Amino acid sequence: MTFSLVARCPQTGMFGMAVSSSSPAVAARCAFARAGVGAVASQNVTDPALGPRMLDLMGAGLSAPDAIARLKTQGQFMEYRQVLAVDGLGRTAVHSGPKALGIWAEAQAKNVAAGGNMLANDQIPNAIVAAYLATSGHIGDRLLAALRAGLTAGGEAGPVHSAGLLIVDAQDWPVADLRCDWTEYCPIKALTSIWGIYKPQLDTYVQRALDPRAAPSYGVPGDI
Repeated sequence: MTFSLVARCPQTGMFGMAVSSSSPAVAARCAFARAGVGAVASQNVTDPALGPRMLDLMGAGLSAPDAIARLKTQGQFMEYRQVLAVDGLGRTAVHSGPKALGIWAEAQAKNVAAGGNMLANDQIPNAIVAAYLATSGHIGDRLLAALRAGLTAGGEAGPVHSAGLLIVDAQDWPVADLRCDWTEYCPIKALTSIWGIYKPQLDTYVQRALDPRAAPSYGVPGDI
């Protein structure tokens, strides 16, 4: 009931993941990324434990394909799971178990992988990867452009209700973790709007965390 992508920006070293689903709060269960290591999506009859486990394996030096191979021997009920990963060198891997729901598909290229289940058609991941590769600029812009392309290509078989965007840079915490947990309208459109508000402030929030003395003013009443 989900379509998503994981990606790496070779220019900045950022990793990111974008996801949308008919289920509520999809990013809370499916989105994982770690600075300097990679990004992971764990979806389809989701086991959220698989995300951190994949990041641990890649953090220990395994490539995304080798980490997926290891995970398939360690995880439970892997025939139901779908896991996407990209590592620090842009290598990608996808596991889609044979009991993934409905129409499921996957696509990969260097620095980006996409996958989904309960899809309207099996070309959705190809459209997502193509859009990511054809888009330039900030990884957040590229992730959302790719997610919108997946929706335009058909998206899920039914309406989507939640979406999320997760980005990590050089810090130990996400520089962006934006979510639309439920809407009857278009969560991807809502998420794009939220990103448009957040993106101009992203660097300021990072600077405030690293050294508030050098950060811009807070722009709130009483701040001088």
